[in-house]
Amino acid sequence: MQKNSGTIIRVSGPLVEAEGLSAPQMYEMVRVGKEKLMGEIIELKKDRVAIQVYEETGGIAPGEEVVSTGRVMSVMLGPGLLQSIYDGIQRPLHLIEEQSKSFIIARGIETEGIDTKKQWNFTSRVEVGSHVIPGDILGSVEETTLITHHIMVPPHCPIGKVISIESGDHTITDTIAVIEDEKGVKHDIQMLQYWPIRKPRPKKAKIFPNEPLITGFRILDTFFPVAKGGAAAIPGPFGSGKTVTQQGLAKYCDAQVIVYIGCGERGNEMTEVLNEFPHLIDPNSGEPLMKRTVLIANTSNMPVAAREASVYSGITIAEYYRDMGYSVALMADSTSRWAEALREISGRMEEMPGEEGYPAYLGSRTAEFYERAGAVSCLGSDDRNGALTVIGAVSPPGGDLSEPVSQATLRVTKCFWGLDAALAYRKHFPAINWLTSYSLYIPNVVDFWKKEVAETFPVLRTQALSILQKEEKLMEIVRLVGMESLSSEERLTLDVAKVLREDFLFQNAFDPNDAYTPIKKQYYIVDAIMHIFNALDTHIKEAGADFDYKDIGKLALFETVASLKDFDANDIASFEDYKKRIDEKIQTMSA
Repeated sequence: MQKNSGTIIRVSGPLVEAEGLSAPQMYEMVRVGKEKLMGEIIELKKDRVAIQVYEETGGIAPGEEVVSTGRVMSVMLGPGLLQSIYDGIQRPLHLIEEQSKSFIIARGIETEGIDTKKQWNFTSRVEVGSHVIPGDILGSVEETTLITHHIMVPPHCPIGKVISIESGDHTITDTIAVIEDEKGVKHDIQMLQYWPIRKPRPKKAKIFPNEPLITGFRILDTFFPVAKGGAAAIPGPFGSGKTVTQQGLAKYCDAQVIVYIGCGERGNEMTEVLNEFPHLIDPNSGEPLMKRTVLIANTSNMPVAAREASVYSGITIAEYYRDMGYSVALMADSTSRWAEALREISGRMEEMPGEEGYPAYLGSRTAEFYERAGAVSCLGSDDRNGALTVIGAVSPPGGDLSEPVSQATLRVTKCFWGLDAALAYRKHFPAINWLTSYSLYIPNVVDFWKKEVAETFPVLRTQALSILQKEEKLMEIVRLVGMESLSSEERLTLDVAKVLREDFLFQNAFDPNDAYTPIKKQYYIVDAIMHIFNALDTHIKEAGADFDYKDIGKLALFETVASLKDFDANDIASFEDYKKRIDEKIQTMSA
């Protein structure tokens, strides 16, 4: 095969222009310069191409060769993805280190995303003579003790009949089955698939997401839930806890597979993730969390162009596990760094800038990324469903949510978890502001709450959130004229709001009992707090003008609420006994 090559004519940071390539294509992969750096064609202009290079371009000069690979930027999909730690273009970090022979990444390293020599025990699920369609599961591999990896008929394979299939130990490049289509053409099926990262993987249809992603964070699960298959944004200024929150979500959420993308984040933060994750224990199974996790590390000191590739590589891997019928959660930290990479490349291409220098297509690129989330009916003849939940952190400069990246994200996500620097400085974790955050998935998950938690959960949630909102208005009055101007009902509202803030919304990440709270336990705690509020509110109204609010303080009702977090989630009797003791104390006030 004749080599298709061209010549570099201009170098501008990560952007390289070349000419002389024969029939170049958009997003085609090329090798740049003497060191064969990996790049991708992002613009075609007459006989010239613009290439974004995913490695440092220092020392590359005009006149050097650019060689086409003939394929678009793709990721390897197959057994071996889980427990892997990749850079932005799916190169395993440990292999890069081995080839570099140093902690400093050498240029021009070419590695395989998955080990093609390792053998996996494949167990077939179909027989010879079976008719299959794209997406059908041919068999499975025990990828880890937590996840069974389903080997599917590739989406591009036509409908046909299985004429051979072989269980046993195979590498991912071995032929495990042969399918003969209606025209008599035979197709070899391997466990390995390649998929273009910018092209969403196909599905039968998107379905209505009606189940919440349980995170263990009380403020999220109770007040601002995201549905499995939904999209959420976590915007916040520097130091407000975006990375910590996303790490907590990755550890505790009930998704079956986690894909964590560190996109342009500070090296020390990403180092902490890479050091911590392999040692974390999955609270849902007791196994190491990495057994169901894929990490993609692309720090701020790595080449800027690779930031864009990292988010697409991650979401393509996430879609692959979604197609197996799993619930997948993807954490992108942060999409602002990805947008900055778009801005830098766009500027070097001399495109007309949009708002704040971002390219005019920022909104459409952001929408394309988040629209790949969803609950779907998977390809195949069975009725399996999968879900991909995307949670993206946004880092607006100075916490200004009116900037373009935040606005583009809010337009396409239905869940907003607004981080507040003031709460973070007060050591309130998670530092999510309950007054500015919102979720549009409430109607989706109400039926789940009523069926799986309690019929009264939606009502109690609304009442508790209303008390927190009233607190802000009452505090304005207190700041102006003092606490004495408030009625007993209003003072009760302030006291219960304080309990909700300090004993329900605040969680201690270092306390095993408090770091993660099951959804039913969340309900019992809110139910107990609202029981105190309703009982006291009734008593105040019945007592009328004769009531002295100081009598409530003497009973120390609110001091015991914190103990609810230590109750066993399955011990309903303890919560009921607690409410009875509260009622008995209030009755002594009447006597």
